[in-house]
Amino acid sequence: PGLSYAWIFNNNTLYLQEDSRRFVSQATGNLYLAKVEPWDVGNYTCAVSSAEAQRRVWGPPTALALRGDGVMGEYEPKIEVRFPETTYAARGSSVRLECFALGK
Repeated sequence: PGLSYAWIFNNNTLYLQEDSRRFVSQATGNLYLAKVEPWDVGNYTCAVSSAEAQRRVWGPPTALALRGDGVMGEYEPKIEVRFPETTYAARGSSVRLECFALGK
């Protein structure tokens, strides 16, 4: 609780903006990219913030490269769900349930 996650692209001081292809899980900190494009190639750095500690920590950069052979690999379709069986929320609050469809 109290942690938030963001990603920085190519050491840019601006955080990566989520859009229809990019999503940052606030439960796990994972960055999800759908349909990787050539302009997505580069270095990604995760930034974790703690409101309680009033502190931000950056992880090491992770490189994303396109395969030269064009082979993506075979993935059987599946749905990833990562939330508890029961989720409680206070009236008037917001809840985010994350579900990801993977596959080819």
